[in-house]
Amino acid sequence: MNRAWRPAGGAVVCVGETMAALAPGPSDSLETAGALRLSVAGAESNVAMYLADHGVPASWLSAVGDDALGRRVRAAVAEAGVDVGGVRTDATRPTGLLVKEPTGARTRVHYYRGGSAASALGPDLLDDDRVGPAAVVHLTGVTPALSPSCRNLAERALGTPRGERRYALSFDVNHRPALWPEGTAAGVLRDLADRADIAFVGLDEAQDLWGSGLDAAGVRKLLPHPRLLVVKDGGLRATVFGDDGTWTVPALPTDVVEPVGAGDAFAAGFLAGLLRGGDVPRALRLGHITAASALRVTDDRGPLPDGPAIERLLGLPEESWAAPDGTGASAA
Repeated sequence: MNRAWRPAGGAVVCVGETMAALAPGPSDSLETAGALRLSVAGAESNVAMYLADHGVPASWLSAVGDDALGRRVRAAVAEAGVDVGGVRTDATRPTGLLVKEPTGARTRVHYYRGGSAASALGPDLLDDDRVGPAAVVHLTGVTPALSPSCRNLAERALGTPRGERRYALSFDVNHRPALWPEGTAAGVLRDLADRADIAFVGLDEAQDLWGSGLDAAGVRKLLPHPRLLVVKDGGLRATVFGDDGTWTVPALPTDVVEPVGAGDAFAAGFLAGLLRGGDVPRALRLGHITAASALRVTDDRGPLPDGPAIERLLGLPEESWAAPDGTGASAA
C-alpha cells in the first residue's frame, strides 16, 4: 500500500537562520587559497529555494542584519523565487557568517553566528500572517541551538497541538554538534522531532545522538509520534515509517563533490512530492533526485534536472531506479 497521510496542498513556510558563506575553491585549502567565494547558506532557506525550484510556493521567515551581507542573503533567497517579505532587519545585530574548510572527502564548517540577528528571534515570529494559512511549516534542529529565545521559538511551533492548526509541522533534526553545549542536544532534538507531523533524521546523526547500535526501525521506536518519519541512510537509501506502512527507496548513484546541503535538498524534494499529491515512494524518489543536485556542487544548492528528466526518473520501474550501471542516475 503506497498511500499514506500527507499534508494538504499549499504553501510552505520555512523558519530559521541563513548566513553569508565563504569557501575556497574545491581543490584549494582555506589556509592557502588566494580568494574565497561568497555565497549564502542556511538549512531552512535551502529547503525554501528548492521548493520554489519545484514550483511549490515557499516563504522564508528569519532576520538579517542591517548590513551588506544581510542584503545579499535576502536578495539571493528572493531571486530563487521565495517570498522574503517576512524577513526582519535588525539594526543592532549582524548577519551570521560561516566559513567552509574542505578537508579531503569532508568539509568542516566554522560558524560565526554568536549574537547574530537571527539568534535574537523568538516565538513571536510565528505570528506572521504567512504561518496560519500554510500547508507546512518547516523548521530544523539548528534553530533551537542558537539561543534560548530561538529554542522557545521551536518549542512553541512544535508544541502547537494538531487540532489547533491547519498546517503540518515538518522538522529536520539537522544536528550540528558545534552549536550545542556538550550533552544537551540528544534530549532536546528527540523531543522536538517526536512532536512533528513529518520528521527527517539521518541514520548516522541518530546513532551519534541516541545510540551507535540504532537501525532505522530503532529510530522509529524512539520517535513513534510523527505521522511520517523519514530516516536517511547516507548514499544508500531512505526509509519512511507511517501509520499505514513502511517504504524504502534506494538513493541514486551520484558523483559527490560536496555533501553539504544534500539533506535540505532531500527534505524539499520529499515535501514537494507529498504536496503534489504523490505517494510516498514517489516523494522519496523526488527527495533523492533533489539531493543529487546538491551533491554535485560546492554550493548548498545545485540546478535540478529539467521537468521531463525528473518525470522520466519518477516513472522508472523499480529494477531500473538507481541501477548500478547508471540507468537511473543518467538523467538526474
